[in-house]
Amino acid sequence: MLIEKKAITGIECKLAVEVSSETTTAMAFTGYGSVFDNVDFHGDIVEPGAFTNSLNKHKGAGTFPLMCLNHNVFDALPIGRWTSIEEDEYGLKVTGELLDTTAGRDTYTALKAGAIKGLSIGFYPVKWAMATGADDYSRTISEVDLLEISVVTIAANELAQVNEVKSSLADMSIRDLERLLREQGLSRKQAETVASQFESKKYIAEQKRKQEDDAALQLRIKRLLAK
Repeated sequence: MLIEKKAITGIECKLAVEVSSETTTAMAFTGYGSVFDNVDFHGDIVEPGAFTNSLNKHKGAGTFPLMCLNHNVFDALPIGRWTSIEEDEYGLKVTGELLDTTAGRDTYTALKAGAIKGLSIGFYPVKWAMATGADDYSRTISEVDLLEISVVTIAANELAQVNEVKSSLADMSIRDLERLLREQGLSRKQAETVASQFESKKYIAEQKRKQEDDAALQLRIKRLLAK
């Protein structure tokens, strides 16, 4: 039996930032791998509950479906891992983290920039029914065996979306950090104080790296001159 692939595109890619005690956060994102009760470009409709049995099997085995890029299951390593997959009233909601590999970092950069937004599920159909109308070629899928969920370049359904891409603190301006802290309940003065402390530490770290780079360059020049 062939693995079927159901592509879902995103409408919007929204940057979000997660504050933590670390200098950076995981390359994480959330979105929908499938939308219920919607006819996609392939003429398929996925019903609510279609993933329930498969997700329960994964939970019982302590596993998750793979995270791939463009369904490249067999010729490449996964680009990340899914940390949460659940059905809600809208569809299959997913949260995942990209790996600190070339493919993972490249995918994160593209998602963050909004260059790609698509998600796509790879599955075996378990239960389905074909439409009976003479001009209706749709298929209603009521159960699938979910194998993998891919980030994809070209997708087939514009209703689902990668809707949140988490960024590192180093990518933010001080104003962005102040706004984030205000949203978390801090007063303007508190937010400005915390943000200024962060900016000061960031500046010190940058100067330290610059000094180390300068020292390394000077040492290299001395070695070249000594030859």
